[in-house]
Amino acid sequence: MEIRGTTILCVRKASQVVIAGDGQVTMNNVILKATAKKIRKIHENKILAGFAGSTSDAFTLFERFEAKLKEYRGNLTRAAVEMGKDWRTDRVLRRLEALMIVADATKTFILSGTGDVVEPDDDVCGIGSGGHYAMAAAKALVAYTDFSAKEVAAKAMDIASDICIYTNKSIIFEEL
Repeated sequence: MEIRGTTILCVRKASQVVIAGDGQVTMNNVILKATAKKIRKIHENKILAGFAGSTSDAFTLFERFEAKLKEYRGNLTRAAVEMGKDWRTDRVLRRLEALMIVADATKTFILSGTGDVVEPDDDVCGIGSGGHYAMAAAKALVAYTDFSAKEVAAKAMDIASDICIYTNKSIIFEEL
């Protein structure tokens, strides 16, 4: 699934986990907003979530995922799996074209509208139109520098914003 219009990056290094997201909202070839917040802390500030897709879908998915976290008492794995099931089978949800990255202190998952719940092999993952650029840059920075997770995310997002026309330099970070 190709989601154009944002870059969300998750970097895990040492005991840190950071999700970064750019602020650009586009409609076709027009920039509507430069400072949108596509990431947030949820469930008593213990879980990070980032979203790539349409803005209205983001609100629906964040609310649904928060409800799953509450239902499963903050168990990220269980909430992610159940959200994936709902997303795939619910008539309304399955029409949403979106991706999410969710992370807690120990685990990271990518969730999709096809019901995928993927735990990346690496400590870096990205979604959205610039996600692959940011992820490639972050992997190199993790391997070859002593930067903190937030520094890696900042530099990788900067690189992605230089390459992807749907990604801007208005970057927001959330970290655990």
